[in-house]
Amino acid sequence: MTKTDPETAANRPPSRRAPAGAAVLREDVTDAIRAAVFEELAAVGFARMSIEGIARRAGVGKTAVYRRWKSKLSLVLDLVSAFAEQGLPVPHTGSLYGDIRALLAVASLALRHPIASQVIPDLLVESVRHPEIADAIKAALLDGQQGVAAVVVREAVERGELPPGADPDRALDLIVGPLYWRLVVVKGALPKGYLDDLAKSAVAALKATG
Repeated sequence: MTKTDPETAANRPPSRRAPAGAAVLREDVTDAIRAAVFEELAAVGFARMSIEGIARRAGVGKTAVYRRWKSKLSLVLDLVSAFAEQGLPVPHTGSLYGDIRALLAVASLALRHPIASQVIPDLLVESVRHPEIADAIKAALLDGQQGVAAVVVREAVERGELPPGADPDRALDLIVGPLYWRLVVVKGALPKGYLDDLAKSAVAALKATG
């Protein structure tokens, strides 16, 4: 028995078939598909993920998925890009330590998100075969954060906490790198006071290296 497409059913007059492309894209269906993608990626990974499996988890027909995305690759890239757009907020605490500690607090939450903890590690493997995935992950993990790090370093230089020419890329490595390793790669719990100590270490390293 063929599953009824909820969008087509909701928009088709009883006496005749609606023309192609006439269905309204329901937001609740879109949300259900996106949630299903996360579940499917976590369960089987990108390589084994299929539009059929996504549709089945979402409780919709394949047409509802294809109406929004042309392939599973475009679907995943859209989700990763949406995650990247959320980004990290630029802190303005008035001190280098305060800014770094604030970034670590937000980053620790972001790295526990299913995209970071389950989806991105799998996509990093697939990025070797799909340059589009590599570009999307770069945007999600690097581009936005580089802008935030640049602001933090610039303001620290203006306050005299760092010397002119301090490297924002090094700052980003020192701030987020250890946290990513701990939460995403090792998947270990953060000891009490870990973020405080990590912030102090990053400040000390930046001041030492300039």
